[in-house]
Amino acid sequence: MFSLERTTLTEYLISQRRSHPGATGEFNALILQVAQACKAISRAVAHGALGGVLGALEATNVQGETQQTLDVLADDIFRRATHWGGALAGMLSEENEAPIPIPEGHKRGKYLLLFDPLDGSSNIDVNVSVGSIFSILRSPRPGEAATEADFLQPGTRQVAAGYAIYGPSTLLVLTVGRGVAAFTFDPVLGEFFLTRDDIRIPPATQEFAINASNSRFWEAPVARYVAECLAGKSGPRGKDFNMRWVASLVAEAHRILTRGGVFLYPRDRKDPAKPGRLRLLYEANPIGWLIEQAGGRASTGVRPVLEVAPESTHQRIGFVFGSREEVERIERYHAEPVLGGDHHDAPLFHTRGLFMTA
Repeated sequence: MFSLERTTLTEYLISQRRSHPGATGEFNALILQVAQACKAISRAVAHGALGGVLGALEATNVQGETQQTLDVLADDIFRRATHWGGALAGMLSEENEAPIPIPEGHKRGKYLLLFDPLDGSSNIDVNVSVGSIFSILRSPRPGEAATEADFLQPGTRQVAAGYAIYGPSTLLVLTVGRGVAAFTFDPVLGEFFLTRDDIRIPPATQEFAINASNSRFWEAPVARYVAECLAGKSGPRGKDFNMRWVASLVAEAHRILTRGGVFLYPRDRKDPAKPGRLRLLYEANPIGWLIEQAGGRASTGVRPVLEVAPESTHQRIGFVFGSREEVERIERYHAEPVLGGDHHDAPLFHTRGLFMTA
């Protein structure tokens, strides 16, 4: 039942702004424009086949991935919802090789918007939750057209980050640097309402998420960690773990923010030319900041992901995040010397291991 006591996203942003008396309101307006884009994408996702938006295109994006119809639509929605407001100096999207300029005739502002317009879009056809991820940075040259170099800032410099998840209900999860809040979309009133505030991730967990089909490519520390989890109560961890894998970064992050856990998409040996699979600037950094703001830890597996100095706009990276104790354990395993020099010497691949090869 609707309650007049509920806080809207606009009211929440105004309350956060009060701690910055010199703020002009452009920042709040930009976040509300992003929220408007998420509302439109939510409607498109919900219509599915009825709206003729399912299926793949014959085109690929800059990552070499086959574009889904909804990828292109969501990218266009993000652009149209945000380019006109005067707050942006430029945008960067997963779907575009070069930064997106602000159209001629529009004011250029002091912020940069980076986004993955539709994360997990390969799951659309099977009706699994997908989402949008975004990050906001300050432009180093306010009022001027953004260059590629302007976007190459570490995650510690983010001023806002969040995601929308399009599932049984549409939620917007947001941080502006003072904790993490979740807002649920009311499609009748057309508003996001605050439904969880000060979200905290439990420091310990008994759930982990990893794509086990890549096990033969894992480095030794990752293979060791997974083996110990699978060994359960009889193993060195002394407790049973559950394994999850959705293949949607937003869905994985939301589960961890809701009930804890650890997610691993580590660097591996499948393609030595790629130091990881997920994109640093508009996937790992915004999700990583949300996780850290909720008391968790976000890492490359070796060091904090938010401290990584970007080298290119579509840079890929290994990504491990979630309950602090588990992520710190994985980092510790990476710091310890590896015996035998090959990850197949790890316990996971021994005779009694789940993925035994002989």
